[in-house]
Amino acid sequence: MSDDKFENVTILKKANIYFDGKVTSRNVLFADGTRKTLGFMLPGDYEFSTGAREVMELLNGGMDVLLPGRFGWQPFQAGESFDVPANSSFHLKLKGPVDYCCSYG
Repeated sequence: MSDDKFENVTILKKANIYFDGKVTSRNVLFADGTRKTLGFMLPGDYEFSTGAREVMELLNGGMDVLLPGRFGWQPFQAGESFDVPANSSFHLKLKGPVDYCCSYG
């Protein structure tokens, strides 16, 4: 698999829509049962909760992130990623739009 594309996947047509449409994503399902989401966020402040471990990769844009157990915000830019533990919450601050890919498990 190339770093910039997924092959032999199923994409669910219905979008996941959060925060009055300011955050959207679509599920990408792989033959081995793994799932990723491809999404887009508009500027704003957001809090998300996790069920499974998440790795968020920024494809375009940047954000400040407050991860669980941390007291300071960390900046992340396109090409960087961060991990969020299962069963936790994290906060995001976006000054501009962000394109992202989130991996679970």
